[in-house]
Amino acid sequence: MAFNTLLVEDQGAIRRITLNRPDKLNALNRETLTELHAAFADAASEASVRVVVLTGAGGKAFVAGADIAEMNGLSPAQARDFSAHGQALMTRIERLGKPVIARVNGFALGGGLELAMACHLRIAADNAKLGQPEVNLGLVPGFGGTQRLLRLAGRGVALELCLLGAPITAARAAELGVVTKVVPADELDAEVDAIATQLANSAPLALRGILDAITLGGEAPLDTGLDHETQVFAVTFSTQDMKEGTDAFLARRKPSFSGC
Repeated sequence: MAFNTLLVEDQGAIRRITLNRPDKLNALNRETLTELHAAFADAASEASVRVVVLTGAGGKAFVAGADIAEMNGLSPAQARDFSAHGQALMTRIERLGKPVIARVNGFALGGGLELAMACHLRIAADNAKLGQPEVNLGLVPGFGGTQRLLRLAGRGVALELCLLGAPITAARAAELGVVTKVVPADELDAEVDAIATQLANSAPLALRGILDAITLGGEAPLDTGLDHETQVFAVTFSTQDMKEGTDAFLARRKPSFSGC
């Protein structure tokens, strides 16, 4: 599929999706959101894709936010639709069933931080800046920022970032639990590649079960989440990968997972 605002390429079982609007600091407009929906739908449907890496083109930004020039002309009804479209994308990513890594190579502000938080792992360069600055525009986050920050890092962090609107460093984001790991900028590619390769070599059905148990079970009461975990655990015993993984462990060799 050809895209106007994205670059999509495969490296073995790793799919790389790059937002390609560097002149706009990869800002999210309606076209980009629509293309991201399509790109992640493709990644979900293709069995050969086991992990997705999401990043932004250029050296300055992962995604610097939503496209303010486009938002400036929206009516309240159009703004509601724009928010719903963005939130649906974030939910699609979060519930993809395959690990998604955000390679945060620069600014991740507003919609950019919301996009990164929808990913399962966030690996940031040490010069990255992250934040929810919508309040400075007379706005509130519209792509899930208030809710994912709350769940990811707690009420205090969500209030600080959304009320004050000031960006924070990657190091502080890691301290707060907003970022998974911070590495020197010149080591970002190597770190992301290493993690993506590890995930690509893992058992796909087990990864999906973990993602489901944490993402969906985490929004439910504890007893419901525990029951969901038990069901997923039991299902893995019907897979060839479980047999391969346990046989390999007992034989002291590396497993080769097929996704079956």
